[in-house]
Amino acid sequence: FTVCCGIYAEFGKQWYQRRVRVTPIVFGANTKGLKQINSAMSELKEKASAGKLQPHEFQGGTFTISNLGMMGIQEFTAVINPPQSAILAVGAPQRKLVPADNENGFDVSNVMSVTLSCDHRVIDGAVGAKWLQALKGYLEKPINLLL
Repeated sequence: FTVCCGIYAEFGKQWYQRRVRVTPIVFGANTKGLKQINSAMSELKEKASAGKLQPHEFQGGTFTISNLGMMGIQEFTAVINPPQSAILAVGAPQRKLVPADNENGFDVSNVMSVTLSCDHRVIDGAVGAKWLQALKGYLEKPINLLL
């Protein structure tokens, strides 16, 4: 999804290495496909769990994804990891009633909250909002990620 920004990007995912929060970096994420990103993240997670990350694997980067949804947290605001420019907070999906064009006038759907925190010295809020709009489109129709 970093490709939609049209910038060179690295991003990290927060994990805990021996009770110290680290954010391993997937370098050049905008040039990788989902399978390559997933493979790189799995490798970094194994290294983090084993306490074997090297400094170059968690220093730098431009963007972080923080997922507390896996712990049942529905929504939160994440703090940007300096010197990065933004962080995406991902909450747990919740079943909610949503309007629908059917006989009931509603449907039950999984709804997930994401919050983007941007360093406004680097990313204008309007640009961040457009990025979230594009992300929403990809989450609602994941097949578009493969096109």
